This record gives sequence, C-alpha cells and structure tokens, in this order.
Amino acid sequence: MNALKKRGKAQVGDKTMIDALEPACLGLKKAAEEGKSLHEGFAYAAAEAKRGMEYTKECKARFGRAKYYGEKAIGLQDAGATSVYLIFQAMSDWVNENISKEA
Repeated sequence: MNALKKRGKAQVGDKTMIDALEPACLGLKKAAEEGKSLHEGFAYAAAEAKRGMEYTKECKARFGRAKYYGEKAIGLQDAGATSVYLIFQAMSDWVNENISKEA
C-alpha cells in the first residue's frame, strides 16, 4: 500500500482508488490480526472498500482525469475506487462460495 501511495502520490481523500484500497487492505490486515477466518476477512475488506468508494462522492478530485472537473466531480463516485470495491467484493464472494467459512 505504501509503495503504491508513494509512486502515485495519492492519499485518502484525493478521490482515487486509494480511497477504497487503503481501508480494504487495513480491514483485511485487522481481521487477520484478530484471528478472523479468510471469509470474514474478505467480507470485512469488501465492506471497507465500499465505505471508501462511497466516501469519494464527497471529495474533490486531485488526481487523474477527474481533477479537471473540480467541484463538478463532487457527488460522483470515483471509477478507480469503484473498481477496487468490485474486486474485493468478487474476492469475498469467491471465498464465500469456495472455501470453508472456518478457513
């Protein structure tokens, strides 16, 4: 996560994929530290990614093509954050369907 943020120079609140990716990764890490199952970890990560994705609706874009829209981008969710949420939700669904909930 830190390497990606350093390379792209984006932080949470910049209306980028980082707004969903960072909370998802931190949620997955927290679940692992608490001894949660893989299923619970990915479910929590997907929920955190969704929360981050929704948060981008409140943000003014500071990076990428969306930054050219300025204030007009407020109210719209970021496409990169949406993609991150969809990836984590798909992983959560896959784990739920294919791996024992005790794993």
